[in-house]
Amino acid sequence: MDLKDGEFGAGVVEGLTLDAGDRAVVAAIQGGLPLVPRPYAALGAQLGMDEGEVMDRIRRLASRGYIKRLGVVVRHHELGYRANAMVVWDIPDERVAALGPCMGRFEFVTLCYRRPRRLPHWPYNMFCMIHGRDRASVLANVDEIVGCCGLHEIPRAVLFSRRRFKQRGAVYYPGAERAGERRAAAVRG
Repeated sequence: MDLKDGEFGAGVVEGLTLDAGDRAVVAAIQGGLPLVPRPYAALGAQLGMDEGEVMDRIRRLASRGYIKRLGVVVRHHELGYRANAMVVWDIPDERVAALGPCMGRFEFVTLCYRRPRRLPHWPYNMFCMIHGRDRASVLANVDEIVGCCGLHEIPRAVLFSRRRFKQRGAVYYPGAERAGERRAAAVRG
């Protein structure tokens, strides 16, 4: 199934009420797709639906903006990206709208977002996550952002990770693994 080229909605949820089947599909895909040749058929078997119904529900949810995108969680550490840093910036509020997209355009920036400051202890309002093979490459990436976006005078801190505790996608239906099995049984009757 191909969900690119306009099949995803523009982020606006319109005119669709989630039924039990839709919620079951969302709960099932939040844990990731099965790594099998026909993942939607496997999900359908788990949920008591056929492959086409699962795909149709995902397309409909995507076109209405309930699902923004489908992606993978890459375990970057295992791929050799062992230096991970959250770079925090104190961007003047009137410059955030212009600088955010500039900072986010770099391929090495995996997340870029604004958060409220927590004064007086936390003056930072812009956050960029950068993964690199070593600290030197991450610091070089920070320097590239500074140079290209004109951030020389902007206060910042580079916070390197020390330890990973958890890495996974978002969970919107906690306990879905167990609940998904119960829903599948209920849907099958």
